[in-house]
Amino acid sequence: MRGVAADAVVINNNSVLLVRRKKPPFAGMLALPGGHLDDDETLEECVIREVHEETGCRVQPLKLVGVYSDPSRDPRRTVSVAYTCKLLGGEARSGSDASEALWIPLDEIRVTALAFDHSKIVDDALAMIGD
Repeated sequence: MRGVAADAVVINNNSVLLVRRKKPPFAGMLALPGGHLDDDETLEECVIREVHEETGCRVQPLKLVGVYSDPSRDPRRTVSVAYTCKLLGGEARSGSDASEALWIPLDEIRVTALAFDHSKIVDDALAMIGD
């Protein structure tokens, strides 16, 4: 059976919240904050928890961006459910699986190499919210 993860597209002040991955796969690369679904939580609870664990920021999921299930997107074959999220508070700082948490300006995001298929997720989210 394939695992399920939730990823967050958090946009604030014309920037996107990213993390630098601490562990494989894609260690050292920038990615959207997110992670694996626990057995006792909803996907929305998962994305809230993962963003807080990885970045110190508190968020509220707003809209479903999409479900990303291409088996080649992640060597662990994880299916990702991505949400746009509203920033509620907190300062971006690294935590848990992230060695760094940072804001990348929207005008730089499309030329920034991201792990997994996170560039596609960001593009889909921006198209959805009317970049």
